[in-house]
Amino acid sequence: MTSTPVTSSALVEYIPQQQTRAVAGGRRPALSSADAAVATPHPASREFPYDIAIVGLGYVGLPTALAMHAAGQRVLGLDVSLDRLQAILAGRVDLLASDRERLQASIIASADEFALTDDARLLADARAVVVCVPTPVDAHLVPDLSILRSACAAVVANAVPGQVLILTSTTYVGTTDDLLVHPLAARGLRPGEDIAVAFSPERIDPGNAGHAHEAVPRVVGGATPQCTELAVEVLGGYAEQVHPVSSTGAAELTKLLENTFRAVNIALANEMAEISGALNLDVMEVIAAAATKPYGFMPFYPGPGVGGHCIPCDPHYLLWQLRRRRITSPVIEQAMNGIAARPGRVVDRCVEVLAARGQSIAGARVLVLGTAYKPDVEDVRESPALEILALLAARGAKIAYQDEMIPTLRVEGVGELQSEADPLAFAPDLVIVHTLHGRTEPEWLASAPAILDTTYRVSAGPRVVL
Repeated sequence: MTSTPVTSSALVEYIPQQQTRAVAGGRRPALSSADAAVATPHPASREFPYDIAIVGLGYVGLPTALAMHAAGQRVLGLDVSLDRLQAILAGRVDLLASDRERLQASIIASADEFALTDDARLLADARAVVVCVPTPVDAHLVPDLSILRSACAAVVANAVPGQVLILTSTTYVGTTDDLLVHPLAARGLRPGEDIAVAFSPERIDPGNAGHAHEAVPRVVGGATPQCTELAVEVLGGYAEQVHPVSSTGAAELTKLLENTFRAVNIALANEMAEISGALNLDVMEVIAAAATKPYGFMPFYPGPGVGGHCIPCDPHYLLWQLRRRRITSPVIEQAMNGIAARPGRVVDRCVEVLAARGQSIAGARVLVLGTAYKPDVEDVRESPALEILALLAARGAKIAYQDEMIPTLRVEGVGELQSEADPLAFAPDLVIVHTLHGRTEPEWLASAPAILDTTYRVSAGPRVVL
């Protein structure tokens, strides 16, 4: 498909292929992807119309673009999905209130200050390019690098001398070399001489207003010391603190350590919940007590599993790389096995709760309250609720869900479900409390016949925990 540029000033106006359309900096003819790959590089001394281009405008890229623009940078946002670009310009995106205000300011700005496009050729118009695309795992927990490879190939094909290229997507150690440094060198662009290349792991906590994007320190490691210096300058254009490390590999492993640390501790919290239950103790009381220690302890909390784009995926990039080197990591492996098994444990516990009431799971009416992977986001990527609902249906349960932030949900083996407007009208035999949003009003739970609280935070009704 021929790329169709989109600007914030013109909104989304679809143009037939091989025609021209107005973009910031003038008019540019539409080219095929093959033409774009061999486009003549601009000279190194050229002036760049944009300070920064963000590749991928999802949960990481869009807030990054908005923070950069708020800091006075001229921003070009690139995404391959025209639907996503249209949704951004219409404001139909999941953002914090502060970022939503920034979005409104950005889309009314001139196209010279903030523009959106699906045309990768325009990356040549940005002094710096930041790659923020997803790095998921497949059904076998093997890294899926297809999106990242495609994005980096587009960046390399359109790179020009004098640019600073920064990869932020979490992946294995050596990705920056494999997907940027070596392909650029094959084009005659030498990192540290003709162009700068660095890795700086993204650090965004969706739905959490307590960590402003610019207030979270950025780690950055370049392919050469000069690359690091130039990348620090770019990220310092909006981030209050930038922490340089010695190499791209050190920066890549930093991100893997951050999320592996979280995964291991969440797995431990889940185990402590099981132990506390066996000893007839309240795990949340125990965690709160341990958290009073001012050193050597950080509270993590049990739940139905983990979701989102980080914890369920990132440690598997490290394990995958280690397996290729015949290196074992039993602590990480056991933690990820425990996390993967957690949704199944929720379903097993449902069977136990229903059996105690003299009821079989087959034919039982089970409703899941909250299906987003965490509170206050419209995101169900890797949400344990998806697996829980699918497993319940496979065992013959009649399933439903209620989530005011997720109007529809596709469940494997079931199809599309719609959120129940009135959960009690479904007449559930059992309610699984999975995610509690800030706007959730759970008072109706007091009328539920049975509650399995996977959040360990519900106080009303006939409640049991994992």
